Amino acid sequence: MRLRISIFITILALLISCKKAVKDKYSSRKEANNSEKITEAASQFEDLDGNPIAISDYKGKRILLNYWATWCRPCLEEMPSLLRSQAILEKENYIFLLASDQSLGVIKAFKEEREFDFIFIKYSGSWTDQQINSLPTTFIYNEEGEKVEKIVGGVTWDSPEVIQKLKDTH
Repeated sequence: MRLRISIFITILALLISCKKAVKDKYSSRKEANNSEKITEAASQFEDLDGNPIAISDYKGKRILLNYWATWCRPCLEEMPSLLRSQAILEKENYIFLLASDQSLGVIKAFKEEREFDFIFIKYSGSWTDQQINSLPTTFIYNEEGEKVEKIVGGVTWDSPEVIQKLKDTH
């Protein structure tokens, strides 16, 4: 009986840690301070070859930075619409970065297996430093490098409402 309770609690904790927004609902929260600039250190991110990168390297572009994990079902469910959104927003000066704290090997294997055409990066920082409490969590940065949106939960990224919202984000 204790084993069953222990298993139930573990499963419940995993489900809660991967928050899923209602399908087609764009649940965003404007950041209290719209002038919050990109401050992530280069050492917090690596490309898939292990080279350090900085999000600020993409300043001048609009950045959609999606934090995800291979074990997160809502993360995986939103990826096809995220890929379609990336194609739609290509002319809007957007760059899509997908950051996971899993090992480079796990991220590379996922990319090869799923064949999603994203820029996958490894995140080595702290979720709490980024105020990330559940996955997926997405930050939108404008061309000046200011964080203008925080989106928590799975989103249908290619819905007309979300596409328009991203186009209007400055």
